[in-house]
This record gives sequence, C-alpha cells and structure tokens, in this order.
Amino acid sequence: MSDAAITEQPVEDRTLFGHPIGLTNLFGVELWERFSFYGMLTILGYYLYYSTTDGGLGLSQSTGVGIVGAYGGLVYLSTVLGGWIADRLLGMERTVFYGGVVVMAGHIALALLPGLTGVGVGLVLVALGSGALKANASSLLGTLYKPGDPRFDGGFTLFYLGINLGAFTGPLLTGLLQRHWGFHYGFAAAAVGMAVGLTQYVVFRRNLGTAGRHVPNPLPRSAFGPVSALVVGAAIVVALALGTGLVNLDNLSEVTTGVIVVASIAYFAVMLTSAKVTPIERSRVRAFIPLFIANAVFWSLFQQIFTVLAVYSDERMNWSIFGWTAPSSWIGSVEPVWIIVLSPLFALMWTRLGNRAPSTPHKFAMGVIGMGSAFWLFVLFSGTEDRSVPALAVLGIMAAFAVSELLLSPIGLSVTTQLAPDAFRAQMMALYFFSVGIGTSMSGTLARFYDADHEFAYFGITGAVAIVAGLIVLALSPLVSRHMRGVH
Repeated sequence: MSDAAITEQPVEDRTLFGHPIGLTNLFGVELWERFSFYGMLTILGYYLYYSTTDGGLGLSQSTGVGIVGAYGGLVYLSTVLGGWIADRLLGMERTVFYGGVVVMAGHIALALLPGLTGVGVGLVLVALGSGALKANASSLLGTLYKPGDPRFDGGFTLFYLGINLGAFTGPLLTGLLQRHWGFHYGFAAAAVGMAVGLTQYVVFRRNLGTAGRHVPNPLPRSAFGPVSALVVGAAIVVALALGTGLVNLDNLSEVTTGVIVVASIAYFAVMLTSAKVTPIERSRVRAFIPLFIANAVFWSLFQQIFTVLAVYSDERMNWSIFGWTAPSSWIGSVEPVWIIVLSPLFALMWTRLGNRAPSTPHKFAMGVIGMGSAFWLFVLFSGTEDRSVPALAVLGIMAAFAVSELLLSPIGLSVTTQLAPDAFRAQMMALYFFSVGIGTSMSGTLARFYDADHEFAYFGITGAVAIVAGLIVLALSPLVSRHMRGVH
C-alpha cells in the first residue's frame, strides 16, 4: 500500500496514563535528541573561546558566544527544510528517523575531527538533523489526538518533560567528561546518546501505528529538477557569502537573525495567500502572528542560558558544593530540574481545568512577563565581586525561568499543531521554530552587550523589554482569541 493511501489515525486504541501509547516513543526519541543537543551546546561556547592550553580553540569570548547563538538559530531555521521534506517527500514519521541519523553523524564529527573543521562539519550536520527531527516529532505527536481533545496541552507538557530530562542529564555528563578527559569526549557522549534514542525509536516504532506515514502534499516528479537546482543555487550563495567575507564568525548571529526574519515573513505570506488554505485556516494563521513575535522575545532571553549565563556561570558564580567545585557547564542542567519537577503538575492542572484554563494568548503573555521578571532578579546580584554569586541563588532564579517556560513553550507546540492548515501541518511547526530561532540567534547578538561591570543595565533593560512585550500580548489577547476560530 502506498503512503498516499494510508489514512492517519488521530487516537490510538492503546493508552498509557490516559494518553496515546505513541506518546511514549516520541517522548523517548526527543529525550535522547535533547540529551545530545544540550550536552553538546553547554560545552560548545567554552570549546570555542577557551585557550588552546585549556583544550579550546582560542577564539574571542564575544565571537564564541555569538557563534553559539547563531548555531542555535540555524538549528531552528533548518526546521523549515525538515517540515518541507515531511510534507512533500517522506512524511513526518520517516523524517524523524532520518533526522536522528544525521544528528548522530554530526556529533561524531565534533568528537573526531579537530579544530574549526570539526566545528563546521559537526554543527552543520547537527543543525540539519535537529531541524528535521524537532519540527516533525512535535507535529507527529499532534496527530495522535483528535481536534479539540482536552488532553492536548497535558500530552504536550508530558512530551516537554522528556525534552527536559534530556536537557538535564546531557550537560551533567558532558560537563564531567569535558573537565576530566577533554571536550571531544563530551561530544562523543552526545553521539552515543543520540544512538540510544534512535535504537529505542526503531524498537518501539509500531506504537505510532500509521500516524505520520502519509505525505500530505507530495512533490510531483516534474518538480524534482527545479528543486535540485534551487538547492545547488542556495549552496553556491552560502559558499560565496562565506568565501568573500560577507558572512564571518563575528557577524554570524546577526546574519542568522536577519535570514530567519525574512524567511518567516515569506512563509506567512505563502500560507496567507495559498489556495490550499481555507478562510478559517487563514484566520488562524493571522492569530499566530502575535504569538510568533511573543515567542521570539521569550526565547531571546531564555536561550541566554547558553550565551550570557554560560559566561556568568564561569566567571561570576560560586559552584562550590560541600568543598567540591561543579563544572560551570552545569548551568545548562539547573533549569531543567525545575521543569522535571513542575511538568507533571502543569500537565495535571491543564488536564483538570480543560476548557476553563486561561486562553493560549493569556498563557503566552504570562510566560513572557515571567521571563522578563526572572531577568530582573539577576539585578539583585549586580555589583558583587567575581565568583561570589552562590549557585543556590541562581537555582532559585531558574525556577522563575521554568514556570515561564511551562506557561509558553509546550503550549506553543500544542497550539501550533491546532492552528496549522492541513496542507502545511509540518511546515507550520517549522514556522513556530523560526520564532525560537530568531530568539536563539538574538541571544548571541545580545550577549555581545553583556559586561560584568554593567549587569544592572543589561539585565534591567532586557527584562523590561520582555515585560512590555508580554503586556502588549495581554492587551491583544481578546482579538487574537477571536481569530483562532475554535482553538482555545
């Protein structure tokens, strides 16, 4: 039977804790992908700007954190390619698998290839693979539920628990390996983690049934030639930009932000003008625009865990625990601790509240306001001496990060699958990740302005901008809800 003849089954007969059994498989593969991704990301900045005598590449600190932000943005930019491949070529389920294979290859390259060669090859492969996996794993989860199912937000919050279990354990292991054996052993651990995730995905693949096997908008054979020419042309443009110095390591985060903004505008234009999008679906796409902007603002602060706060952790925090000093890279594991503790409570709360829960725009507004307020908490420690900020205090601030994230991020994944036009289901999720990509690359750009001597201004201003953005979304929430047309 061809893929086109297979019809997706929104709800599986078998359940676990009241949710479709397929959730367990997606939970596992996303856990291990995030283990490898965050495990690598938390030591990447240090690898780039530590001196060669400390095992690093000796780049400037501003260049190193800029590359980390740009790389994160490129990961989310590549989700559009992953979404397109799923919608036009392979279907979501197979794209998730092949994406994981490419991620694993990227981590192997980082572990084995020396210098900037390994960084270039490895990060490109991880970006492409993660883009394919992330856009489609979330969309695939959405197909397991019927439209309007009250379990939607609860299911995505449990899925988010898997993400954060990986985000918690990855930095712990890679940080220890990096400290005692070197950076490349940390990168190797990320490769092994992704291999474990792929293995469990294959073993339990049957739990997904026929979900995600259908290719909703198959690419006609006549289009293969033009698409191949477009890919080659894009590769030539990128090579020329790098070769001429138009794009370099110092401006990579700014260029990445600009590219994603332009691509996002183009994608919104395509969806809003496509004949395959119904009037109701078009209204829902319009409702997504302010949520998209709010999401970008949120992530521009949150992703500074891997840029500004990575430097802050290394230079300003006291990591002494009962006489033992923990690795600075463990800053990446602090916030996921709170997510792991709070995710089940939030999942239960959203499930119990059902249609009585705050609307999605209200949740977004509260998440962005909470994120800005969390940044303000760092102001309390501005002006203190080097390495005098206790890790316990930052652990408390990370609780505010976690609550804000749970109000916005899993809800964003959930609402995107519900607002997506049928012909652009996976690509709509890629558009959601574009907003994350804009925020992530911006985190690298903003990191250039961080200075330990001016922390009051830095954390104060960035926090204030986020709070204002959240208040604007709050004011617009009735209008946004009307355009969502049947989605809470």
